Order: sequence, then C-alpha cells, then structure tokens
Amino acid sequence: QVQLVESGGGLVQAGGSLRLSCAASGSIFRINSMGWYRQTPGKQRELVATITSGGSTNYADSVKGRVTISKDNAKNTVYLQMNSLKPEDTAVYYCNADVTQLRYGRSGYWGQGTQVTVSS
Repeated sequence: QVQLVESGGGLVQAGGSLRLSCAASGSIFRINSMGWYRQTPGKQRELVATITSGGSTNYADSVKGRVTISKDNAKNTVYLQMNSLKPEDTAVYYCNADVTQLRYGRSGYWGQGTQVTVSS
C-alpha cells in the first residue's frame, strides 16, 4: 500500500505564509500526479493545486498567484507554498497522489489532512 504523510499546517495571521509538505511512501512504481485539496465543514472537498509527473501544474482560480505547488521526485514529496493567506483559506488540507503500483495497478490515495487556520 501507499502512505501519504502531511506536515506544515498551523495557525497564521492574514497575509502570512505557510508551506505544506506531503511525503509518499510504500510500494510505488510511479507517481503519476500529486495534489492538494481542501475542505471546510459542510462543503465538498475542492481542488487547490496539482502537479503531474512531467511537472505540469494546475491551480484553483481562488489561489492563483498566491500558491505554488512543487515536487521533489527523489523524495516522493510534494510541497504547497502558500503566501498572502486569507481567512477564507482556512480549511483542512489533504494531499492526494495518483500512484501506479506493480501489483495493484493505478490508484488514488489521500493523506490524513492538516489544518490550516488563517486569523483576520
């Protein structure tokens, strides 16, 4: 199986910055893409940003210009640098990985989530 371990969440004032990390481990043949999603109570989980194995990125309109997703292939780790944070960015942030395993084929995995709270 595959495990995703997130870190870097916390409490920050509006205008501040946070960097989230997500490390994938386990029986991984290839990571096809990784990404970050977020969810607030009563709402559906929404895309924040994704990055493919080739380095192509995609961002939600609400975070464009403030957020950068990057990856370290050697460490199977994806990062989310968030700047100019706003109270509306407050959410639980989840890491997602689209992974190919030799035994099980292609599957998606989720991390346990990390809380980001932006105070006004």
